[in-house]
Amino acid sequence: MSLAPGLRRCAAGLLCTLLVNGWAVAENASTENAAHANVQLGVGYLRQNNLAVAQQVLERALAQNPKDPAVHTALGLLYERLGQSARADTHYGRALRMAPQDPEVLNNYAVFLCRRGEAPRGEKLFLQAAANPLYRTPEVALTNAGVCARAAGRPEPAEQYLRRAIKLKADFADALLPLAELSLEKGNTLSARGFLQRLLAIGPATAETLWLGLRIEQAAGDAAAVQDYQQRLEREFPQFEPVRALRNAAPPGKG
Repeated sequence: MSLAPGLRRCAAGLLCTLLVNGWAVAENASTENAAHANVQLGVGYLRQNNLAVAQQVLERALAQNPKDPAVHTALGLLYERLGQSARADTHYGRALRMAPQDPEVLNNYAVFLCRRGEAPRGEKLFLQAAANPLYRTPEVALTNAGVCARAAGRPEPAEQYLRRAIKLKADFADALLPLAELSLEKGNTLSARGFLQRLLAIGPATAETLWLGLRIEQAAGDAAAVQDYQQRLEREFPQFEPVRALRNAAPPGKG
């Protein structure tokens, strides 16, 4: 039994797959069904950052069905949030042993490994998840592999993973943003601009995407475009720290 599919932002730009679908636990439910419902309830409390109650609910789920990989995955996330890395690793590992082919289990454990600095192990699990033909969002695992490799100082494989992700889903914003950043870091401003334009076409701009656009145009030497981005940032995100720094650095009477 795996967690219901869905996307939820995690730390360090990685994506995990936890979604709450229900809350109540029926009094006459079987222990397996009760455990499943308690997992969903516990994940809901995790999303609310109510860790104490989440721990109570998830430990109850564990007592009800210790053979459910979803229970152990949720406990892994809980103990990671509590800063108990060893206990988190134990539960993620148990989930993986119980469901070694489950892409969601693979992805969640890999997210944990990458955040802990174990990039090679994390990337391997991400790629296993992406290779599963039953996985409905392989672009998520590939993007996570790219983010993981980039954080580990390996930009070339990171770019390869991210390009594979957008080949599967051309408008996947979570892959387009790091691709634009990687292109800028390589000095390829045309490629960076192209990825950013695709990203901006998907949805509303954020302070981070506009700031990236400004830096791309600075590298490209397009002063007019730099000014356009700066004006948008001043107008739409005046409290964004880099904008405030630019404002403070401007000569008197300027900016």
